[in-house]
Parts: sequence; structure tokens; C-alpha cells
Amino acid sequence: MTHRILVADQLAEGGLARLRELGEVEVRTGLEEAELVDAIAQFDVLVVRSQTQVTEAVLEAGKRLKVVGRAGVGVDNIDLPAATKRGILVVNAPRGNIAAAAEHTIALLLASARWIPQADASVRRGEWQRSRYTGVEIRGKTLGVIGLGNIGTEVAKRAQGLEMEVIAFDPVVPEDRAEQFNVELVALEELLRRSDFVTVHVPLVEGTRNLIDAERLKLMKPTARLINAARGGIVDETALAAALENGVIAGAAADVFEREPPVDSPLLALPNFIATPHIAASTAEAQTSVAFDVAVEVAAVLAGEMPRYTVNAPALPPEELAFLRPFAELAERMGSLYVQLEGGRVGALEMVYEGEVAEADPSLLTAAAVRGLLAPFTEERINSVNARLVAAGRGIRLVERRITAPGTSSYPSVVRLRVGDFEAAGTVLFGEPRVIGIGAFRVDLVPEGRFLVSRHEDRPGVVGRFGTILGGHDINIASMQVGRDAPRGRAMMLLAVDDQVPTEVLNELRQVHGMSDLRYVELGGG
Repeated sequence: MTHRILVADQLAEGGLARLRELGEVEVRTGLEEAELVDAIAQFDVLVVRSQTQVTEAVLEAGKRLKVVGRAGVGVDNIDLPAATKRGILVVNAPRGNIAAAAEHTIALLLASARWIPQADASVRRGEWQRSRYTGVEIRGKTLGVIGLGNIGTEVAKRAQGLEMEVIAFDPVVPEDRAEQFNVELVALEELLRRSDFVTVHVPLVEGTRNLIDAERLKLMKPTARLINAARGGIVDETALAAALENGVIAGAAADVFEREPPVDSPLLALPNFIATPHIAASTAEAQTSVAFDVAVEVAAVLAGEMPRYTVNAPALPPEELAFLRPFAELAERMGSLYVQLEGGRVGALEMVYEGEVAEADPSLLTAAAVRGLLAPFTEERINSVNARLVAAGRGIRLVERRITAPGTSSYPSVVRLRVGDFEAAGTVLFGEPRVIGIGAFRVDLVPEGRFLVSRHEDRPGVVGRFGTILGGHDINIASMQVGRDAPRGRAMMLLAVDDQVPTEVLNELRQVHGMSDLRYVELGGG
């Protein structure tokens, strides 16, 4: 049977030519939802860019639909849960625009260094003010790259070609991985203090929203420039406008905004700010590349193969998926727990599956753990198809062990996550994920909500002092548990709190006598 392929957005000819090799291609752009619902029932494949909204109604009407292809990275316009529920694979083309985005970052960097847009506008006004637009050289300057993923590493390589020194902040990239690119890994605060130029290359998630805020802008040099070609919302735009106006930093450039177009943004009125309209990936070559790449992904699906870049998990038998789903949630949150408690480099991730859970395919759970580790630092959607590829790209070695024989545990199933000296153990009780061990300490933690996790000396007064401080700041304690390795030895306390804990309160708690470490942890509910 001939495959029928609907292309609902403009696609480069290279991609169309490859799709025509797979079947009958029809290009119909500008369809409203109702029109797409009426049309989709006759097609096996739907290919879109960012304009067409692939809603649940569209997917429900696509009775023949096997795959939705997105020519680009983001899939916000596709209802992924609805696609997964119906066994429809969603594929994208995440690598086709890497070079374009990296080059645009360098273009913004150079433009901000030499005030190129401002000088151009001045000349067009009939002015000739050479001294007013004196810039700075980038040779010998330090570039700080926040996020050393696909685009961040490409920016680093190009900057080194321009004789810049490159440092980077990325908590999950191992030292040896950074060394391959001749990049020094540093803490975020050190990066901001040392850099002459700072560029952002992390996804927008709750952990990175307003990552660059007023306090962090104050750490930067007054001569520094900030570039954001990643996602709007990572930089606090109100704080940035104030910093530019008050001379906290010298300049900034952005291709992305929290609200697009940035109507009435105070940034646009500032002479030391440069803006472009979200065009980092908009090159002829990138558009051709993503079009061809998504066609290759579609071809793999139609050939019965597993594509390289799926953004939703492959379909599992309903009963197996129902059993594994809470374990996947557990694994992801244990990965997130490691990031928030330890935050060290991840050279290897070991997942151990014991008991009944070991009898199932562990790839979904390992993928969830990788997602928990990397979610704040990568834009890629991680599932059981691409988890090993993404981990390998970050220099992380994955180890899976399955122990089906009955062990010493009293639980039917146990999942253990190990990174270096850190270990977390968990199980599922009555369908609910539970963390049952952190290091040497036995705990019973539902991994959802806000927590204070302390490591301290087991001595009188510590718990009471914590309660007094939190009460004094009107922070309610929802629950508390304390584990210890021996009387008067080391102890771990987990306090579930109803409210966010400000930095100043954390600093006060860290001064409690006997405290060795205190972390604030948030584990999401969805």
C-alpha cells in the first residue's frame, strides 16, 4: 500500500524530495484545526514545522496516522500525551540547526562588542560619530558558556577559533568531556565574575527560569556583555533592563524573549541592547537540513525501524506500562534528587533493578533516571529510545543490573540509583513511588513537594533549633523524619515544608551548631 504523507507547513525542497521517495506527498499549508481534522484521516504521515497545531482532535481523527514529524527541535505544537496514547510516534530533527544557532550566537557577540546595529542606524540617520561607537576586541577575552550541550559546545569551538578563552558552567558534564573541547568547568558564580562575555545555552525549565537574575547580574563585570539565543525566560528581563540602564553590565543581546514579540519591553528602548526576532535557526542551510533529517526519521518509522530522534516513548503493552509508570516516576525523581543533593559530575550512572521490576524491560526506567539527571541542562526530550544516545553525548556511561532472584529486601521490587558514592533506593507501594534509602540512611519519603535535607551531628537541640527558625519565618513543617547511622553519630533529617525556603533562611539554618550540609530540594508533581 502506498503511504500518504501530508505536509502541513512550508518545507525545504530537499525534505520534500526525500518524502516523495516514501510515498504520495500532498502539501497543504495554512490549515485551521477543523480543516486538518477533516483531512488527516486519509494520511499515514503528518509533517509540520512550528505553525500547525497538532491537537488531540487532529490525532484522534488520524486513524491511519503512524508518525508525526517535526522539522525542527521544539514540539510544543504537538500534543505528545495524545500521540503516545494512540501509539503515534513523534519524531523531530534536533541537530539540523545547531550550526545556525551557534553562528547566530557568535554574530550577536560580535555585534554587541562593536555596537554594529547602533552604528548602522546612526549612519542611516546621516550621522558620523566614530568615537561614540568605540567597541572592544574579543581576542583574549573570556567567554562564559552556560550549558555545554550541543549548541554550547559549538559556540565554544567557534569562540576558541576567535582566540577567546572559554569557561563553562554545566553541573552534569564530566571534567573529561569538557577537556575534549579545551573548556574549563567552573561554578556559575565564578563564571559570571570572570567572563567578559556570557552566553546562555540551557533549556527553559523551572530550574532555569530567571537563572540570570538581578543578584547574578551584579556578579558580572561592568564591562561584560550578556547574550541569550536559547529561550526567553532564562534571563530576568526586568532585572536585565535595570542592569543595562544603571551600568551594572555594558551591553546585552537577545534573540529570544519571555513574550514574543516583546511588545512594550523596556529593553527595546535601551541603546546598549540588541534584539533579533528569534531567528537563530533561520538559515537556508538549517531549514534544508531539518527538512531532510525529519524525512529520514519518517522513513525509518515507515520501514518498521526505530528512529533515532523520537520525542515520545514507544508503545508498550498496557499492563506493562501501567506497572512501570510509577517506577519510571520514581527513577526520574531519584535522578533529580541526586542533582539537588550532590550536584557533582556524572561520569557513570548505575541502575540496579531487584525483584519483580527486574523482570520487565528496564530501558524506560533508565531513561527516566537520565531525564531526572539531565532535564535542567538539555533541551532534548529523553525517552527509552534516545537515553543512551543523549547520555553518551554528555560523556555518561550507563550501567544496568537486573537481580530477579529474591534478595534480602522486604519489598517485592527495589530500584537503586548510583552515581559515584551516592546511592538512592526506592520502591512503589500501592501505586505510589517511595524513596526508602539515601546513602547509609533508611528513609520513607514520598518524592513530591518541597524538602529540607540536612546532614548533621546526632546531638540534642538540632531538630528543635530548626523548628524554631522555620517557625520564626512562618514556614510550616508538613512532616519530619530523622535517620542516623549510630547514636551520637551522623544523622540525616528530611523536613517536608509547605512553603519555599528563601536563601536567607537557608543560610540561617546552616549556622545551626553541628550542621555539616543542608540542601533545599523540590521534586515536581508532573
